[in-house]
Amino acid sequence: MRAFLAGAVVFAIVLGAAGFLYLKKAQGFSARATPPALEKFAAHLARDIAMPAEAKAKQNTIPDSAEVQKEARAHWADHCAACHANDGSGQNTMGQQMYPPAPDMRKEGTQKMTDGELFYIIENGERLTGMPAWGGTKHGQEDSWKLVRFIRHLPSLTQAEIREMESLNPKSPEDLEEEKQEAEFLKGGTPAEHQHHHH
Repeated sequence: MRAFLAGAVVFAIVLGAAGFLYLKKAQGFSARATPPALEKFAAHLARDIAMPAEAKAKQNTIPDSAEVQKEARAHWADHCAACHANDGSGQNTMGQQMYPPAPDMRKEGTQKMTDGELFYIIENGERLTGMPAWGGTKHGQEDSWKLVRFIRHLPSLTQAEIREMESLNPKSPEDLEEEKQEAEFLKGGTPAEHQHHHH
């Protein structure tokens, strides 16, 4: 028993030293680096091991329909697109500045996960990534299952659906000001930015 404990301690020290050297080589905890393949593999393995078996096996309780997809698109555009982009590619500023960057959810890495796994991640988030936990309410669970339906639809999302979502994305104060100026201009007014140049 003592030999086993000694071996476990030595293993832990070696593992810790390897981790320390890895972090030194990988620029510490900087989020500006690209995650190497070994780190991606280890993170996915850890997630798979930590995922409860009953969560993986859960079935989607919301039947798919045009109405469900419409509601999920609106929810995604308002809550998820800031990091994942409307099309699920993750190709936007916020998604790409994260560590690890937001994944392309249209691809196999996401699409091969079970509905239960996707639901679990939406509800509980994912540690050491930018993914927050959105769960906690009964109504929220329905929304999460609808989002799972939408995630399955991402590979075949149409341009018309993306355009619809763009109108639902949250607006920054700059966007709102620009829209206000455009509306004034269309009504025959002079945009504010042009007024300053005439003083």
